[in-house]
Amino acid sequence: MTIKPTIRVQSDDFDAAAEAKKLTDNDRSIGAVVTFTGLCRDDGGTLSALELEHYPGMAEAELNRIAALAIERFDLLGLTAIHRFGKIPTGDNIVLVIAASRHRQAAFDGANFVMDYLKTSAPFWKKEHGKDGSTGEWINAKSADETAKDKWR
Repeated sequence: MTIKPTIRVQSDDFDAAAEAKKLTDNDRSIGAVVTFTGLCRDDGGTLSALELEHYPGMAEAELNRIAALAIERFDLLGLTAIHRFGKIPTGDNIVLVIAASRHRQAAFDGANFVMDYLKTSAPFWKKEHGKDGSTGEWINAKSADETAKDKWR
């Protein structure tokens, strides 16, 4: 059976609990669900928002490619990945990854794998907006994100 992931790139917020319920409804073979929600943090009280941009079409295609790798590698029974774009205030949701499997380790590994690849391979860019009204430069990728992805090779 081919598992079709749910992939969305959107400006609107999402409801993590509702997305998890959609993923698991009517599938009694699922024994584990791991949900990761990434939030916009205030970076020690200095940020008011993050501005996220993406390459439309390519971002969705890359998320689908990553999801397919995770589904195959970890024998996932379901996968949801939602990434927001636009100006996102601190405390708001940015990204959601839900991995469902028969057993917990596959669900944990699947969700972690998707996040590690999403952070390094998907075409998203971030710019910080300060509480003082300043706007930063586009943020460069972190070497720690590449190191995290390397553990899956």
